[in-house]
Amino acid sequence: MAREAPVSRWRSLGWSINRAALLSVSNQDHGDGRPLLEWAEDILRQHGIEDADGEIWLQTFPKLLGYVFKPVSFWFCERQDGSCRAVITEVNNTFGGRHVYVLTPLAGPRGEICNGQTVTVDKAFYVSPFFEVKGRYQFRFFRSTLGGHELSRIAYHDDTGGLLLTSISGLSSALTQASAYRAWISAPLFSLGVIARIHLQALLLWRKGAKFVSRPKAPSASPLH
Repeated sequence: MAREAPVSRWRSLGWSINRAALLSVSNQDHGDGRPLLEWAEDILRQHGIEDADGEIWLQTFPKLLGYVFKPVSFWFCERQDGSCRAVITEVNNTFGGRHVYVLTPLAGPRGEICNGQTVTVDKAFYVSPFFEVKGRYQFRFFRSTLGGHELSRIAYHDDTGGLLLTSISGLSSALTQASAYRAWISAPLFSLGVIARIHLQALLLWRKGAKFVSRPKAPSASPLH
């Protein structure tokens, strides 16, 4: 994970970690509130992943002017040679819940999640009021070098077939104060747009006759893995 270099207060208004800025990321937005890298490395240890000894890259939606809703965040955990050993997938629902899936590669000599490879995990977390907690997610990631196009694709299936297909895509660029200003200027209401589109899609599904699925009772201690 890239670490923020110390900068003076006036120069950190574009983006910051754990401080107010146009674009910001906070420990409280992820995991259990601990420092981001500490939490991610602990999750890897809990799952017996000891060879993700390279960079950890967090792909997430930043806060814009202090507000954000993050449907999903991806932590790409690499080996020193740059191969992707695991992806920590952090899912939030609109009811304040959070769950973590740790994606690991299919069996093979390198144990690497390659571009375009499908990684499947059973659904274990209530997200949409129109879908039960059953079925499977299929993840596919297409990563590139700096300046290239990146795509994270999620397909949701149950025994009846495909139910949902969604993706996050965009061009990667170096995160600087200048690029943060440009990003905010290009989409100043992005965070509000995310939550608005979620509720709009829910309304459209309801109007088409989709049935509500009751939210299961939360366990006494919700797991983050």
